[in-house]
Amino acid sequence: MNYDAAVRYLLTLGRELAAPTQAAAAKFDLENITVLAKRLGHPERAYPTAHVAGTNGKGSTAAFLESILRRAGLKTGLNTSPHLERINERIRVNGEEISDAAFAGTLTRIQRVTEELLAAGKLRAHPTYFECVTAMAFEYFSRAEVQFGVFEVGLGGRLDATNILTPAVSILTRIDFDHENFLGHSLREIASEKAGILKEGVPVVVTEQHQEAREVILARAKELGSPVIETSAEYRIEDSKMEEGCARAQVTRVSSGRSMEIAPRLPGGFQLQNALNAIAAARVLQRQGFRISTEAIQEGIAATVWPGRLEKLHARPDIYLDGAHNPGAARELAGFWEQQMSNRKIFLLYGALRDKAVDEIAGILFPHVAEVIFTEARTSRAISAAQLAEIAAHHASSSVVMADAEQALDYGLGKAAADDAIFITGSLYLVGQLRHYWKQRTQLAAR
Repeated sequence: MNYDAAVRYLLTLGRELAAPTQAAAAKFDLENITVLAKRLGHPERAYPTAHVAGTNGKGSTAAFLESILRRAGLKTGLNTSPHLERINERIRVNGEEISDAAFAGTLTRIQRVTEELLAAGKLRAHPTYFECVTAMAFEYFSRAEVQFGVFEVGLGGRLDATNILTPAVSILTRIDFDHENFLGHSLREIASEKAGILKEGVPVVVTEQHQEAREVILARAKELGSPVIETSAEYRIEDSKMEEGCARAQVTRVSSGRSMEIAPRLPGGFQLQNALNAIAAARVLQRQGFRISTEAIQEGIAATVWPGRLEKLHARPDIYLDGAHNPGAARELAGFWEQQMSNRKIFLLYGALRDKAVDEIAGILFPHVAEVIFTEARTSRAISAAQLAEIAAHHASSSVVMADAEQALDYGLGKAAADDAIFITGSLYLVGQLRHYWKQRTQLAAR
């Protein structure tokens, strides 16, 4: 297969939560990925790993940790999901996306092995889109001889395809409501699914949690004999201040009293907590013999880039992308507005998927903005702009419906003054689509 054929092949399997075109692919357990990994020679065991689960902040945490490890001189693999513009973003070695040629070659190997296993009756169903991409990351990192792999859970944890890993350290970021139809309708149920990544004896870094989620995590860790590092107890964040939307602070380790300054360049005060998750994980790895200096931690945090999370595309007017698609992320975005956008007029382009808590998110965000522009991403999972308006327009002081997302952005640019701000949020599909559009628009303007 060439690259285009490889992408088409994956799309025939459906996307992560979309209904697959092959009904047999709609399986949620670890059987497929276990059989596939065994046939490949267990590439996921060729390098030590970190495994990151949670509702919000897991992508940023994974990116911070990978950047720290790379600064420490390790050859790294980073596997995240979803992607914004190109599927290659999900598989990176030393910060570089997998090439088109390597992508096609790796998937061709996975497809050949899959067909062999199906023909032999060793697979009951074809692996899903996500299972195939996860297997690709395992295999590509092994062949690239990475020295450490950082893996972000796709959905939940217990039954996620990444959960055949036995990592050197597990990380649980903030757990909140999202994907309730898959994970449960209480925080305890959701936390139980997320805590499914814990492994016997493997240390787990746990960020500050709702009490119900914390109780579930600690109980599971006790069952497995997994040492728990709670960042809120192990570290103090002091002298925190905001500079151009980014936080800077002293982080003090309670047990030793030692401090260091960290300055993530990712906007939002909440990124301090995500950076702290990565610091705690790096300290765990230090105790396991990995040579990670304080300088590597500081430099790694400062160098981390994570697109689509309060990513600033343009100034005057400011244009931000933010994939806030659940209530917890919406609260973080609203907090950023309160801190950084007081007395600024905000135009909000909002699109959402059908499985999201639209009314709750709208109630958090819409009261802060001058106008909501209801729109929709080009995906079958999107709620139509008109239906979104029916559900949530009552939260907005002013709103308009524009189904075409590119036209919606142009409309916002036409209305916003130089001192105003435009935010694009609600769906990572929408964020990725308009990020791509903005790049094209900028390139055309430069010609």
